[in-house]
Amino acid sequence: MTSRGQQLRRILERGELVIAPGVYDGYSARLVQAAGFETAATSGAAISNSVLGIDDIGVMGLSENVTHCQRLAAAIDIPLTADADTGYGNPMNVHYTVRQFEMAGLAGVNIEDQVHPKRCGHMPGKEVVPLAEMVKKIEAACLARRDDAFMIIARTDALAIEGIDGAVRRVRAYVEAGADMIFPDAARSEEDIKRIVEAAGIPVTINMGFGVRSRPTTPLIPLPDLARMGVRRVSLPRMLPAAAIMGMTRALDCMKEVIRTGKPADRPDLTVGIEDIMQLMGYDEMRALERKLLTTEAIEAKYGR
Repeated sequence: MTSRGQQLRRILERGELVIAPGVYDGYSARLVQAAGFETAATSGAAISNSVLGIDDIGVMGLSENVTHCQRLAAAIDIPLTADADTGYGNPMNVHYTVRQFEMAGLAGVNIEDQVHPKRCGHMPGKEVVPLAEMVKKIEAACLARRDDAFMIIARTDALAIEGIDGAVRRVRAYVEAGADMIFPDAARSEEDIKRIVEAAGIPVTINMGFGVRSRPTTPLIPLPDLARMGVRRVSLPRMLPAAAIMGMTRALDCMKEVIRTGKPADRPDLTVGIEDIMQLMGYDEMRALERKLLTTEAIEAKYGR
């Protein structure tokens, strides 16, 4: 049986730029798969925001994260990577963390070099651990996995603290420690990305955030340009939660107008239909399974009651 890590590696081995939308619930995960994307990545910020209703400041714990990611991975057939923050402690904690995510059915995990508790990579006030400590975390992560295909994605937030030279030094050390992919978060320019790609020599993934909207901390670089730079994967962690927030806000505004005027609104431009939800969530497959498992007439006719 092909593992999710093997699935992801085969996709990356094709050499094409891979786009991984960020997912955070069953709807977003199934929508990404239904849209034809071959892989996805959980957004730790989106999970923290949507499940706990709080900012991404390292409050969400390991068990909460793993349990949620396990459910997302089980809901889809495409490989899914998880955001494991700092690994939830020292290298021993990282060892346990990687085991948990691998058993949960993920294809790989991000482990970052921020001080624990971390904060969103695009927020001010970040701090990074010493290089040697992060190297041991990567070694622990590689040692922990039972399937060598399970991907260890080493994220560095050093660009904002140590500049490009410090980030490049860390990237080289993380690759030597066994990382399978490098994730320089909050890359500030195309030149930074080029230097990271050149230093890494292994696949590099870039966070494009909203994907269809610019933001101050990372330029919105055309995907063909990223591919020419040698970037292998682009993640879009904020795109779907931001789109959902906008859609829900518009629907609520419409409902407030309905309340004010007393006139019903038939606005198919604001919501999908119930049939769309049923199709997305596999209602037909579940009904077929019910007919197979809950219908007893044929068995009773053969064996009696």
